[in-house]
Amino acid sequence: MVEKIEHIGIAVKDIEAANTVYENLLGVSSYKMENVESEGVSTSFFRTGDSKIELLEATNPQSAIAKFIEKKGEGIHHIAFAVNDIKAEMKRLSELGFNVLNKEPKKGADNKLVCFIHPKNTNGVLVELCQEIK
Repeated sequence: MVEKIEHIGIAVKDIEAANTVYENLLGVSSYKMENVESEGVSTSFFRTGDSKIELLEATNPQSAIAKFIEKKGEGIHHIAFAVNDIKAEMKRLSELGFNVLNKEPKKGADNKLVCFIHPKNTNGVLVELCQEIK
């Protein structure tokens, strides 16, 4: 079951420039920057109350973020929901007919296991499920 909105992912062309924009907008600094080699991205996280903003810059021209920016430009890429048991949620959603894009959860940024739900099932929004790695 979904606990909360964990973060909103925003695709950006230049993470350093975007960090400045979001530091000014939110009045706080990024608390973590991290490369996720498997996804071909650099990430930067900002806390906003109980939720977070994740900036994503492509480090590989074949990455999903590079392709997203090429097709749609910078902007909201996904919304992530926190879950307690990601495997159970993947199974539950698959049984309900959602197209879960991962067979198994994978390690994502910010110490999370993640999987994605195809946007065709969620009114055009890419959905990420996240579980804290303990």
